[in-house]
Amino acid sequence: MTPEELLLWHVLRDRRCHGLKFKRQVNIGPFIADFLCAERSAIIEVDGGVHRTRDQREHDAGRDVYLMERGYRILRIWNDDIARDVSAVLDRIARFVLH
Repeated sequence: MTPEELLLWHVLRDRRCHGLKFKRQVNIGPFIADFLCAERSAIIEVDGGVHRTRDQREHDAGRDVYLMERGYRILRIWNDDIARDVSAVLDRIARFVLH
C-alpha cells in the first residue's frame, strides 16, 4: 500500500466512516479493489501519477466497466487529495457510499 492508501485505511477501518465496513485489497474477478464497502457495493480506488498515462487510463476504463457490470460503483480519489486533506476525502467517500 502507498502512504496515501495507508492514511486512508486508517480513517476507513473499524467502521470509522459513518459506521460503514470497508475491506482493503479485495479480489473481484481478475482485479483487486483498493477498498470495498460490500454492503453498499462501493469501491474506492486510490490513484497516483501512473493513472494519468493513456495506457493506464484505458486499462482503468475497462476495469471500471467490468466492475460496474457486476453492480459496483467506483469512486476514484487522487493520492494528492488524500495527502492534502484526508478529512475532505472522507466526507466525499461518505457522500458517495451513502447515496
